[in-house]
Amino acid sequence: MTIVEQGGGPAPQAAPDLIKETTTQTFVKDVIEESKRQPVLIDFWAPWCGPCRQLTPVLEKSVRAAKGKVKLVKMNIDEHPAIPGQMGIQSIPAVIAFVNGQPADGFMGAVPESQVNAFIDKLTKGVTAPGEPNIAEILQEAEAVLAEGDPAAAAQIYAEVLAHDSTNIAALAGLAKCYVTSGAIEQAKQTIGMVPESKRNDATVKAVQASIELAEQAQAVGPVTELEQKVAANPLDHQARFDASGTTTVRASSWCSSSKHGAAPTRRPSMDASGCRRFFFRRARSGEVGTGLVTRIPTKPTN
Repeated sequence: MTIVEQGGGPAPQAAPDLIKETTTQTFVKDVIEESKRQPVLIDFWAPWCGPCRQLTPVLEKSVRAAKGKVKLVKMNIDEHPAIPGQMGIQSIPAVIAFVNGQPADGFMGAVPESQVNAFIDKLTKGVTAPGEPNIAEILQEAEAVLAEGDPAAAAQIYAEVLAHDSTNIAALAGLAKCYVTSGAIEQAKQTIGMVPESKRNDATVKAVQASIELAEQAQAVGPVTELEQKVAANPLDHQARFDASGTTTVRASSWCSSSKHGAAPTRRPSMDASGCRRFFFRRARSGEVGTGLVTRIPTKPTN
């Protein structure tokens, strides 16, 4: 009993025009013009060629597996010698890949299936199969939605991409960025942690990782913006002024500490961390707080 009989159904058939024979008269239409839509493999063969008979079924299987990303056109060089002669084909089997109307790559001989698959994968990188979503366009849409200030909608789009390809680095990084934007730092860390170690140096991944670190630092500093708003709304809210000045002190201390390691330039490079803090407090007492969050240190109100 054959595998087909065991499966209880007919052998899989290629999609219409996915695999076809061509002639000298139809070569331009079948290969050159068609390659402007998606890559086309032209297989030069002959009935007497043993290696050709080995390679042809491998080619057809790999092309079917590509699901329309590439087409296969076969030419019998005994019946149609003009085209292979013009292309300088001297031995068969010979496979030439056409892209955008021009020969782009090729190989000769009955190569193994793994090599054929690798050849097609390289040739069709970034090509969308008919009926499949265009991942590049979807990612662009998600980036645009996020830039417009809607991280929730952008996250849904990135999730759709990940449902189709759970290893898509751009989608993982984009989803993590949505979480950072919405303040869900832990979810962002979990998402970026799904990126394989070998891809951690990707520029997009590193940028999101830096955003996560900055967000964590901002959380450690405290709700400075909220305090600023309280002070602006009620200048007599002395507690808010005090809290804001305390938060600024933390910032200054962190700034001084980081400057020791060359992370940020200082006005007095020779000053140690404690000296730098003393410098900050001297400025604070004079009514000039370093970050400008508080314009003057509050004094005890007079009766």
